[in-house]
Amino acid sequence: MQTEYAEAYPDLYHRHWWWRVREKILIGVISDVVAGMKDVRILDVGCGAGLFFDALSRFGYVEGVESDRTVVERSGLWRPRIQVGPLGVSGPRFDLILLLDVLEHVSDPAALLRIVRSRLSTRGTLIVTVPAFNWLWTSHDVLNQHVRRYSRSELLRELTDQRFVLRKSRYLFPSLVAPKLAVRIKERLG
Repeated sequence: MQTEYAEAYPDLYHRHWWWRVREKILIGVISDVVAGMKDVRILDVGCGAGLFFDALSRFGYVEGVESDRTVVERSGLWRPRIQVGPLGVSGPRFDLILLLDVLEHVSDPAALLRIVRSRLSTRGTLIVTVPAFNWLWTSHDVLNQHVRRYSRSELLRELTDQRFVLRKSRYLFPSLVAPKLAVRIKERLG
């Protein structure tokens, strides 16, 4: 993550409507996934400074993995639960693994998904979010160091190729396609 964006990110996360709505949606999904489960172990891959940990902790024990050391340095209370570096094959298994806006940063998503699969418990679930549609690529993707965007079918193919079983799939913010397309057109013309 670029330094200036990393410094602004916590404020954006806590105040911007997109992050607030996204968190509310994810909490609803997670509530459904872990309903009736006890002692839930959660791993947030690409967790940044652990900003989502406060909300996640009500569901169980939360850990994270983050590759950007400078972002983790800003994590405060949650720092001891965040491993700096890549997700490894060995280690504890988790009942819920989150890949929230992570796959689009990875040049080999199949390799990461294989590792994630090896770290899921027998009752484990993976939740993935990614930005949609390569044709909506803008400077924001460059700023965020994205490798690609996904269509629903492309993401499902990545997941099923690694033997994940789909429970549910949807686009979270379809109303933002037109404004995002307008930004793309403006950037292409300008």
